[in-house]
Formats: sequence, C-alpha cells, structure tokens
Amino acid sequence: MCRGLESLPITCLERAKELKALFGSLLQKSDHSIACTGQTKKCDKLRCINEPLKWKESFEKLLSSQNGLCLFRAFLVSEFSEENIAFYLACEDYRATKPSKLATKAKKIYDEFIGSDAPREVNLDHVTKAIIKENTEHPSQSSFDLAQSKIYTLMEKDCYPRFLKSSMYLELSRKTRAS
Repeated sequence: MCRGLESLPITCLERAKELKALFGSLLQKSDHSIACTGQTKKCDKLRCINEPLKWKESFEKLLSSQNGLCLFRAFLVSEFSEENIAFYLACEDYRATKPSKLATKAKKIYDEFIGSDAPREVNLDHVTKAIIKENTEHPSQSSFDLAQSKIYTLMEKDCYPRFLKSSMYLELSRKTRAS
C-alpha cells in the first residue's frame, strides 16, 4: 500500500525543495553550491543549469543524476508509485552486496516488494514473481535482474514520460532555457 509523502525520507523531500530553489536561483546568481546528501559541492553554473535538460535525453541520464533521481522520486511519490524506484534502487544495492549477506537482503526485498502481502508491492506478472521466489531460495547477485528489468521498463515507458510532462519538470526546464 502506498504511504504517500510520509513514506519518502525527509531528506529527499528537503532535497526536492532545495533543488527547486537551486535551479531557480542558479539563473540569477554567479556562485553556486548544492548540498548533495549532506555534502556541499561546488558546481559551475553552466553544468548545473543545463542538468535538467539532459534528463530529457534519456531515462538513464535522469537516473544517473543525483538531482534528477531525487526529483524523479519526489514525482513518483506524488503519483503514488514510489515503490517502483525504491525497488529498482534496492536491487542496485542488492547487486553490490557481499555473498554472505545475500540471503538476508533477498528475503527483505522479496517481503517488501514482491510477495503477495508486500507493503510496497510492485506490479509484476505471476510468472516473474514465481521466478524471483525461486531465485531467492538460492540467492545470487542476479536474483532480481528479471524483475528489476521489468520495473525499469515500466518506469521508462510510463513514469518517465509523465515526469517529463509534469509541471515540476516543465517549470524547471522552462527556467533553464530562459537563462
């Protein structure tokens, strides 16, 4: 079940507000810094201003941008589909897990996102769910690859185009082009 905005980490909500303010102020200031997960990074005006325009080039570019990912996640919360990006990121983290911890993490991901009573169940067909259930019984780094690929495609074909048409993104890109 979707828990709305309260399910999004407060740091991400704060970050989304910071990003909106940052990209708006970037068009007016000459010295710019952005706070990325608690660290401050200097960023040159041209790169930061043009960053939102790059997100339109591909879904991969959006996800590879820390700012883009955070804004996209906030958008998904507003669309009640934040579980998709949360599952995708959990799979990325899982793939980098030490073999000794795979079983524990696999169960946690399965219980949270795939099981029939999962609190943040993602939209997967029953065949994929069965394959993933079997994979988690003998976990490997690739146990969730099939499901992650399907959720990535779902986001790329459905959520990403809606994000690009959202008032949040359109306002940001309009300000970017106007500078």
